[in-house]
Amino acid sequence: MNTAPLYRQLAGHYRQAIQQGALPIGDRLPSVRNLMRTHQVSLSTALQACRELEGEGWLEARPRSGYFVRTPRRHEMPPAREPAIPARLDPAAYVGVHSRISEFVSRTNACVGGVNLAVAVAAPEHYPEAALRQAVVRATRLHGDVLCTPVPTHGHIALRTALARRAYDQGMTPSADDVIVTHGCTEALNIALRTVTSPGDTVAVESPTYHGLLQVLETLGLRALEVPTSPQSGLSVEALELAFLTQPGIRAVVAVPNMQNPLGSIMPEADKQRLVALCERHGVPLIEDDTYGLLADDERPQRTLKSWDKTGNVIYCASLHKTLAPGMRLGWMMGGRWQNRAQMLKYASSRPNEALGQIAVAAFLDSRGYDRHLATLRRALRQQRERIAEAVARHFPQGTRLSVPAGGMLLWVELPDAIPSHQVFEQALAQEIRFCPGTLFSNAGRSDHFIRLSCGAPVTPDVEAAVRTIGKIVGDVGRAPISPAGGGARRG
Repeated sequence: MNTAPLYRQLAGHYRQAIQQGALPIGDRLPSVRNLMRTHQVSLSTALQACRELEGEGWLEARPRSGYFVRTPRRHEMPPAREPAIPARLDPAAYVGVHSRISEFVSRTNACVGGVNLAVAVAAPEHYPEAALRQAVVRATRLHGDVLCTPVPTHGHIALRTALARRAYDQGMTPSADDVIVTHGCTEALNIALRTVTSPGDTVAVESPTYHGLLQVLETLGLRALEVPTSPQSGLSVEALELAFLTQPGIRAVVAVPNMQNPLGSIMPEADKQRLVALCERHGVPLIEDDTYGLLADDERPQRTLKSWDKTGNVIYCASLHKTLAPGMRLGWMMGGRWQNRAQMLKYASSRPNEALGQIAVAAFLDSRGYDRHLATLRRALRQQRERIAEAVARHFPQGTRLSVPAGGMLLWVELPDAIPSHQVFEQALAQEIRFCPGTLFSNAGRSDHFIRLSCGAPVTPDVEAAVRTIGKIVGDVGRAPISPAGGGARRG
């Protein structure tokens, strides 16, 4: 049951019509009288709905003519800059972000109130909790001995079969025997890296990249070579090819081709194919993280790097954490030509996942309910992403750049004048507003003037106010004089 005020429900109805193209830019909204008659609402409610949409930037009022659909303010923002491709990349370096990320996690966890725009997961109401609970009850009834029976070594056959079947939609052709069930994608990445590298080796990663990957590299004693990555088209294959030629000794590449975190980019299919061929030609294992791939707006699943792999050189890692059940920590991987070693490392490091959740999730994956859930989740995330993007365009100072991705739950915002994101983060946290500063996403300092905002939760007035506050802080930091110690404050 929708408990929002009636005018907000009415505004939401027409906002969705605009977002989906049913009311194109330039079209006239039905008159206030028609809104009253069509929706059986009062004059006050109809006017409030129109003013809400006008305030959000969806409508403009024209004297004696009514309300018209306008170009959203976010369309007027310049896109995030494309990365420069240097003649030679920075040397690979040992990752040193673990303490920085640990401090960030500790401080944000200590902030229990306010608004959280840092967590890269959808709100609980966006997941099929009731259906999953019913699936668990059925699994307990049908498999009464499951809690007292040893778990199959590489994962329950029902889940491995369901995952293999679903993989066909993304162009892959695995069997259940190719699937290893893991504790989320993070364990899968850990295993993949341990499978093909040793401490001290160099691993090529996207820049910016998911801070959790940088932590994994650091804990394994690996060096990171950051490869420029476009907010539009993902990892630069040209820059990686240059790295192979000028920096020998790269032992693995980790890439997120679909809905990259934090950029939200999707690699063109031709680039995916080139990346697979390039790594194969140089004999470098390619590790694919497909955590967010199913959250693209296009209902046709994005093809994976693994779908072009003919030799087993791609190790595929994925998760149900973002798409289905954050509380179950279910991930999976396919080890390619290193399958046996990956299976051994999984067993040695953590043993099999518990079986009950695997059985329940397998049943849900095999149902039409899973497809309906994904479609509903994509629609919700798209609406929330559009609203946050519009709020950024409305409240952040001139010079802010933003490329809105075609899916997912993240926005990567480029602050004007290279404003340091850590200063904005400190001031926002003092007001109980959390987001991820760009300093977490690069070991080389390339992302210090970016911030990542989550769009996983419904956009309430509190969320709108939080974005407005962050925008004000960005403006204030940008106008501040440079401190005597050169602590990153800026001259207006």
